[in-house]
Amino acid sequence: MNKTFLIYGANGYTGELITRMAAERGMRPVVAGRNEAAIKELAEKHGLEHRVFSLEETEKLDAALNEAAMVLHCAGPFSLTSRQMGEACLRIGTHYTDITGEIAVFEACAAADQKAKDAGIMVMPGVGFDVVPSDCLARRLKDRLPSATNLTLAFYGKGRISHGTQATMTMNIGKGGAVRRDGKIKPVPAAWRTREIDFGEGVVKLGVTIPWGDVSTAFYSTGIPNIEVYTVAPPSALKLMKLSRFIGPLLATGPVQRYLQGKIPPGGPSDEERARGKTLLWGEASDDAGNRIEERLTVPEGYTTTALTALEITRRILAGDLKPGFQTPSMAYGPDLIDAALEPRA
Repeated sequence: MNKTFLIYGANGYTGELITRMAAERGMRPVVAGRNEAAIKELAEKHGLEHRVFSLEETEKLDAALNEAAMVLHCAGPFSLTSRQMGEACLRIGTHYTDITGEIAVFEACAAADQKAKDAGIMVMPGVGFDVVPSDCLARRLKDRLPSATNLTLAFYGKGRISHGTQATMTMNIGKGGAVRRDGKIKPVPAAWRTREIDFGEGVVKLGVTIPWGDVSTAFYSTGIPNIEVYTVAPPSALKLMKLSRFIGPLLATGPVQRYLQGKIPPGGPSDEERARGKTLLWGEASDDAGNRIEERLTVPEGYTTTALTALEITRRILAGDLKPGFQTPSMAYGPDLIDAALEPRA
């Protein structure tokens, strides 16, 4: 099998981190993106090949994918970029992965399941912190309680977020929340519910519902029909989330979006900040008979986890360990994938 893989959006914060960690492991990705100067500099720094093209340059996109066994798509917001990359992968026969956390992207990929099988490729969105740890946690809960009909997941991240993450969050501000009910994704108001969550390690926090990727993926991974996802937000952010219920249309207008996007600082957490950070995850499953179980999981800071899980999945795909069609991380690799990804490697 072709052992080459393409990292598109390699000059972004997360793409650069993944490229750096891949090079440290002796992996040889081809790095690509739109910014010629940044991509060339990154490639020269790590002694890698590079390609420069936008997703609208179909011939260049197809040529780059034709050289690779898989793509690790890191250029978000993925609601604006995943369709072009995904369609090209189907066209060329290249395995598709990305680091999205957007429900709409997961659902679009799930809808392409048969096309992916026909093309003989695996389509796996969300190979980073969104959604590998929580997806594995969901599978563990389902395996322990096969009769589960309700799933609640939560995470508490200690660390700041990157420019790209903030850009996606800003773009979606005012669009409300989402949960899954009876197997269907249901829109709900922003900050629809709050609840106290015991993350372990003596950490008890107030969680608030968010439209996280697991609202989509956990259903495919577990079959559990009712799903909610919570995170911990500071009081100021919680107030803004509730306010967005009323001023959402205003926040979505072009002038306001341009203003808000322009205020987002570049980059993301430093290596030192990432090393100090960690993320606590909690999950609960229950069934109609009143049975209830909990699971907890601690992983590194979110961007570090993203790089580790993305590269572990890349390693497996390049080794031929894959399943054609739409896959979630735990569907393809089981609930212990997160443990394997976090194991120290040379």
